[in-house]
Amino acid sequence: MNFLRHRLIGLPALVLSITVAGCSSADDDTSAAVPSPGARATKLCQNLDKVLPSKVAGESRRDPEPASALTAGWGNPEIILRCGVPRPPKMIDPKVAEGHDADAVPGGVNGVDWLMEKGDGGAYRFTCANREAYVEVTVPEGVDRSAVLIDLASAVKSAIPEGLAD
Repeated sequence: MNFLRHRLIGLPALVLSITVAGCSSADDDTSAAVPSPGARATKLCQNLDKVLPSKVAGESRRDPEPASALTAGWGNPEIILRCGVPRPPKMIDPKVAEGHDADAVPGGVNGVDWLMEKGDGGAYRFTCANREAYVEVTVPEGVDRSAVLIDLASAVKSAIPEGLAD
């Protein structure tokens, strides 16, 4: 029997949440909530899944449960990617754009714009901006965030066109 411990990362559950569960048994399965986007974003996310790298920040791909083309993972503790998530509220918060929010910062890496949000326990959540589907990447404490975004940039650019998500 698996004994799970849960950690909420990022914004409060009523606004936007990701639950990443780590398993204490020997199989070390991780789970991630599967997004439920519309048909267009789902197709883009399926295309993204086909071009994601086998390694990110030097870590091998280990997809979370339940299996889905909308989620991917690498390493242990896992870097979790979820495609087709809702737009984070901070993405349109003028305080963030003006640099007045210490916990959320916009920026770009290799042609992909990201909103970076500090989470609990040293984790960070990145959500791509200016793309036709929102891609969210949660990076645990101790993992090179720059390497993660660099390794994912070409896949995001090739599968998720520039534009505004629905």
